[in-house]
Amino acid sequence: MTSENQRLQEKLLPEIEEFKQGRTTLQLATQDANGVPNASYAPFALADDGFYILVSDLARHGINLKQSPRVSVMLVEDEAEARSVFARRRLTFDAAAELIARDSPSFAKGVQVLSGRFGEMIDNLAALTDFNLFKLVPERGLYVKGFGQAFSLSGAELLDVNWMRDGHHGTPKAVSA
Repeated sequence: MTSENQRLQEKLLPEIEEFKQGRTTLQLATQDANGVPNASYAPFALADDGFYILVSDLARHGINLKQSPRVSVMLVEDEAEARSVFARRRLTFDAAAELIARDSPSFAKGVQVLSGRFGEMIDNLAALTDFNLFKLVPERGLYVKGFGQAFSLSGAELLDVNWMRDGHHGTPKAVSA
């Protein structure tokens, strides 16, 4: 890793972590078994192994996550906080949605982190049989903090940061020392 990449990581990773902690909901792009897309949202809690969400089978995205575990996720800056609605800070990532079995230690962990963030309502919802706990495990991401400031995230826990100098669609350019 170059010294410039290391400086970039040291500056951006705490900023990204603060941004994640400052959001309480995430946007979800799911698809059903036929590939029909659906945009929705869910409250989330972040743990060391992923993002936990509790969703109902009555919700379209709840069914979709069971049928197709591929999901795109976005955490986005509130419009009222943004300097410009054209350049809101956002963190997007591709993730795998894992349905967590009710009798597993991961279920207890997920409900605990959600309950710690949202209170006893989570315990009540988790007791309902139509609600399912999913863990969203990020695979690769993009953090955009403004015009010309897009950074790809990869590696274990999305800790490798590269500046996307050619926009969001190109490949990251290595930052030289």
